[in-house]
Amino acid sequence: MRELNEAVKFLEKQYQQVPQVGIVLGSGLGNFTEEIAVEKEVAYEDIPHFPVSTVEGHKSKLIFGKLSGKTVVAMAGRFHYYEGYSAADIIFPIRVMKLLGVQTLLLSNAAGTVNPNHQVGDIMIIKDHISFFTPNPLIGKNIAELGTRFPDMSEPYKLHLIEKAKAIALAHNFDVKEGVYVAVTGPTFETRAEYNFIKVIGADVVGMSTVQECIAANHAGMEVFAMSVVTDIGMIEHHNTITHEEVLAAAKAAEPKLATIFKELVAAI
Repeated sequence: MRELNEAVKFLEKQYQQVPQVGIVLGSGLGNFTEEIAVEKEVAYEDIPHFPVSTVEGHKSKLIFGKLSGKTVVAMAGRFHYYEGYSAADIIFPIRVMKLLGVQTLLLSNAAGTVNPNHQVGDIMIIKDHISFFTPNPLIGKNIAELGTRFPDMSEPYKLHLIEKAKAIALAHNFDVKEGVYVAVTGPTFETRAEYNFIKVIGADVVGMSTVQECIAANHAGMEVFAMSVVTDIGMIEHHNTITHEEVLAAAKAAEPKLATIFKELVAAI
């Protein structure tokens, strides 16, 4: 808790307003920050105890400002288990957001799909997740100041936010999918057998982030909404290979739809 408080006190000196909404931007989605009326940018490396993103497509800065009339803080660049960070490192920024005053957390990611009804460029609202492949970030001593030892996860992504997002997409006449996200460790993309297994266990898309952040946010009493941009097809009958560059390009192309939903969702919160 000491390290969290030190990071929060540092940031409160950099930006005096209280953010209502926190945003985490996934691979290839960093341009969304252009939608924010930026009032303060803080490099991760300047924040006490903050990790630093090492992945291409992640900018490594915390952005404070206004979006749709609300005060927000956005992570341009997140942290992943495959970078060598612990689960505690990965959720450190989420807990900092909570202590800064954030009540609602919007998450985004790039994901591969195993759903035959999906295409590259689709965006999918995450209605639930499967979290068996990465360590639960709450393992260890519970921080009672943040939440209970055994948090409920029956509604990890808030249904009322999902319904609002679907209404926004409908109003703008574009399609959104809805499904289950499974998080794996990475950094390798999945084998064809693994894609098949992911489909069998009930997931629609697979990625290397989001779930640990969602768990930490729920533990701390924040409301969570999350979306995946489908950046590659992982069905075993497709004999395609996947590169990170292709993932970034597909995410960038789909970003305007995600931006529309995020902006109007923030306005409605």
